[in-house]
Amino acid sequence: MISKNTICLWYNGTALDAATFYAKTFPDSRVGAVHRAPGDYPAGKEGDVLTVEFTVMGIPCLGLNGGPAFTHSEAFSFQVATDDQAETDRLWHAIVDNGGQESECGWCKDKWGLSWQITPRALTAAFTSPDRAAAARAFKAMMTMGKIDIATIEAAVRSAD
Repeated sequence: MISKNTICLWYNGTALDAATFYAKTFPDSRVGAVHRAPGDYPAGKEGDVLTVEFTVMGIPCLGLNGGPAFTHSEAFSFQVATDDQAETDRLWHAIVDNGGQESECGWCKDKWGLSWQITPRALTAAFTSPDRAAAARAFKAMMTMGKIDIATIEAAVRSAD
């Protein structure tokens, strides 16, 4: 059954590849139905994969092979809350080492240009702490990072200026 609200992600012919990667990389993710074009269209031919229904960590998505007209930007990202450094490292490296690109403050892009925030729960707890000085130290430490290092964030919280 199709969800009432689904995130539609535009791809240039690679929706099935992306969905397959997400399904094998992230928990509670899977590839569902693959729909082929019933006729020729500007970005493809009859029989080409037109849309792919998939789920990323429980979120229903639709990959649309719409062609090169539009690309992903940082205006949309998936934020993944990780439980520990091992999970943070595994997901970050799965994305970056598979043709992706590192960015700052826990952000990275996959090889299809989709942005991901790999965000340890410890980081969120640190910069939303009621101890505003500790929160500021954690935030300052985060601003120097690509992939988030939980031990460094926790050390920043414990330290005094």
